[in-house]
Amino acid sequence: MSGGKMLRQFHFWVLAALATVLLSGCGNDYLVLNPKGPVAETQYNLIIISVILCAIIIVPVLALTAFIVYRYRDTPENKAPYKPTWAHNTALEVIWWGIPVVIIAILGYFTVRDTYALKENPNQAVKPMTIQVTALDWKWMFTYPDQNIATVNYLEIPAGVPIHFQVSAEAPMNSFWVPELGGQIYAMSGMATELYLQADKPGEFAGFSANFSGEGFAHMQFKVVAKPQNEFDQWVKEVKGTTPELTKEGYDELKKPGVSDEKMYSAFPKGLFEEIVQKYSHGHDMNHVFQPDGEATADDKGQNHDMSQMPGMDHSGMNH
Repeated sequence: MSGGKMLRQFHFWVLAALATVLLSGCGNDYLVLNPKGPVAETQYNLIIISVILCAIIIVPVLALTAFIVYRYRDTPENKAPYKPTWAHNTALEVIWWGIPVVIIAILGYFTVRDTYALKENPNQAVKPMTIQVTALDWKWMFTYPDQNIATVNYLEIPAGVPIHFQVSAEAPMNSFWVPELGGQIYAMSGMATELYLQADKPGEFAGFSANFSGEGFAHMQFKVVAKPQNEFDQWVKEVKGTTPELTKEGYDELKKPGVSDEKMYSAFPKGLFEEIVQKYSHGHDMNHVFQPDGEATADDKGQNHDMSQMPGMDHSGMNH
């Protein structure tokens, strides 16, 4: 290889390395690979296991490919023997079929195990707090049913407490995602999906929409702030004492297409999230999300979020 060609290749790889670093963002962390909670930690470990298992096949195959291309290249000085005689070899068949089957079985085991584990509260010793997430055009609304406050494009949570997110949409399908705390989950009209996340320590985390939803998609970002429990309680008191209520008319204005700054509300209409889900649910029962533990409170036993009164459903929650 000539000196000029080697220099050009050297420049190419240097530029490729620089581009990888510069295009990774302003920080020095890859958010998906920077877990800050038990859910993200479990998913991170699954990623690492998957990479190792895949590398067991990919690395030898790439090495053999490079060796074969070099060893049997078509050049006048190449003296590699050409033997176009084929024969069955049971040992080789077992190796190149058996190893992938074993790897897929191992990967399947870890994937199924972690998938089911992530559907549950990641910290059974601590009672989870519920936050309802509604995707709008093009903003995120968060309602806190226990605290009776609401925010837009801003999410504050207590550190060390598992958060049970109930997620829906009154807009095109979106995807709720806080990479450092866990994986994404879809927000869909007429459905309520659920997700557990937890921040181990106080800090600030970036939240995104991971599903293209139109003109203002790039502005569907929100900040997640985790604070100690006492500071979170103080923040709730400040919101309730210094911000206006979110009325039904205010929500009707908020849901109109358009971007929004961070907003906070001292109260919101009772049952707003359930009403949003019911509006597009076409009679599907969402009680499994609204009451994930299967236990209804005294208030729920009387009202049950009005789900039994939905058109097309009887009091047992079954479709007609």
